[in-house]
This record gives sequence, structure tokens and C-alpha cells, in this order.
Amino acid sequence: MTIEGMQIGIAAHVAGPEDAQFVRDAERLGVSSVWVAEAWGQDAFTPLAYLAAQTERIALGTAIAQLGARTPANLAMTAMSMQLLSGGRFRLGIGTSGPQVMEGWHGVRFDAPLTVTRETIEIVRTVASGRRLSHQGRAYQLPLPGGQGKAIRSMLPVTPVPIYVASLGPRNLELTGELADGWIGNTFMPEHADVFLDRLRAGAARADRSLADLDLVIPVAVEITDDVDEAVRRHARGYAFTIGAMGSRDQNFYNAAFTRQGFGDDVRAVQELWLAGRRDEAADRVPLEFGAKTNLIGTPGMIGDRLRRYRDAGVTTLQAKLSGSPTQRLDTLAQLVDLAGDDVAAASFEG
Repeated sequence: MTIEGMQIGIAAHVAGPEDAQFVRDAERLGVSSVWVAEAWGQDAFTPLAYLAAQTERIALGTAIAQLGARTPANLAMTAMSMQLLSGGRFRLGIGTSGPQVMEGWHGVRFDAPLTVTRETIEIVRTVASGRRLSHQGRAYQLPLPGGQGKAIRSMLPVTPVPIYVASLGPRNLELTGELADGWIGNTFMPEHADVFLDRLRAGAARADRSLADLDLVIPVAVEITDDVDEAVRRHARGYAFTIGAMGSRDQNFYNAAFTRQGFGDDVRAVQELWLAGRRDEAADRVPLEFGAKTNLIGTPGMIGDRLRRYRDAGVTTLQAKLSGSPTQRLDTLAQLVDLAGDDVAAASFEG
């Protein structure tokens, strides 16, 4: 897969024809990719299949499909089906989620996430390559030992599937650099890029690769406004839920990532307020830098400066999260693409 320049993608929650029309309009603007998430409601694949039938060029990615919610072979089958039906436009974004979702929603033990990630990637690639599925790992044994299962191969033709990993921890970042085609990086601030990229580089070096072999996808909220202080404060306050609720007191991957970027005291204070039920105080305690530096917020000139920071840090795809009506979102997206200008290579994915 070849990626040239820094590209603009979009995040989407597809609930009907109006959302599909927005994605078609985004495709016409030259947006390179659309990404759909899953949490504990809508799955990621069904909306993308819907979009695949209504678009022509835009890449279609899961951001992310939760590991453990499907067997690796089922994940491979779904990804290969999407790749065939979309004419090679599919990107499989995966992540381990966390114990609250996996154990509370899916009833799957959150155990050895690094091992599960590595072995899932290996199994998906075995299936997609057309080889017989024989895998004896720590997390998965295929065929099951002592049973009647046989090592079989997929009935579909060989269907390569680019794999992206959403990772935050140092060891998971190194695994991503070693094995994945792309990285989906939340909590990323270009001012602290090396906290993430040094680990990705180290993993890539283990596999005789470089950082240039990965598509670095960074989700960013986009808001073009003259009332910068209000917008930054509002986006910062939104992180209170992430810090306080997206994990337990002892295990929150987002908090750990912010801590490695130098905000340990801040996230501990926000978490304590949130867990004490003081939600408004928790939101007020979130550093304004979280709103300003993990997103694209401000006047066109300010956003242009931020775009250059992301480009100079080595980011290859910005996944724009847009709000408002479809008309408002499209207007913001058109301005963003225009601001990106020559820094953005429109829709130039090659499978």
C-alpha cells in the first residue's frame, strides 16, 4: 500500500441515507478515507458495507473493530468479504478496547492484550494469504489440540487486507511498528510526537522496516471558529469522561498516554474528581492543552499552523471528526481540505 503526502480522512457514524450522502460529498472533495468505530452499540462493519455500495474511491476503515468480540478467523472472513465487495478499499483497524467493555459487554476475559493482538494479526494474514490455518499460540490454538478439527484454508481467493492497530502503550506501539500497515493514534499531540513515534520506530526496526512503512492516522476534532477560548474549553471538558470513565482507577490506557506526555498530575486529579462524583469539577480541571493540542480548533490561520505541525511530525492521515448538520460538516470539511492545500494528497491510496 502506497501513501503519498498527508491526507484527510473523516470519522463517520452512519445511521441512514443522510450520512451516506455526506460521505459521498466528502469523496467528491477528495477525502481519502472514512472510518467507523464500534463501542457498545453499532458495529463497525455493517455501516462500511453500506457505504461501500454507495461510493467509488474512498477507503473504508474500522476504527476500531474490538479484538475478542470475534474470533480471529471470523474477523478475517469479514475483512476479506469487505475487501472483495469494496474493490480493495477496505482497511482493518483493530484494537483491544478495555476490560470494562470486553468483560462487561462481550463476556470475554481481558487477558494478555499484546498476545491477542499479535496472534490475531498473524491469523488474519494467514487466512487472507490462502494458506491453511494452523496456529499454535498462547491465546489461540488452531486446530484445537486433541479435537477433530483440521487445518483448512479460506474458500475465498487470496485477499490482502491492510491492518491498522490502535495502540497507546509502549509495548503495543512497538508491536504496531513491527507488524501493522498503519497506526491509529488517539491522545496524540504533535508537540510530544516522539513519545509515540520513537516506540513505533523501534518496533519497525525489529522487522527491518521504517516509520515510513506505516500510515499514521490521527483522529482530530475540527472546529473553525473565532471564539477560540470557548471552543478549546468545551473540547477539553469533553476529556473528563475519557479520563474518568474509560477505564478503571488502576488501568486507563488514555490516562497512561497523557501521563507519558507530561500530564500525570492533571489526569490523576481529573480522575479523582470524576470518581468522587464531582463531574463538573473534573471537567473544569482538564488542561486546556488537551482541547487545543489534540484537535484542530480556531481560526483558519490557526488551523493551518496546526496542520503544518502534524505534517512535520510525520502524520500521514488526519481523521477529521466533524459536528453539526450535514451542511455544516461539509462546509467545515471543504475549508479543511482547502487549508491543507498542497500538503494533502487527495485520495491516492494504492492497494
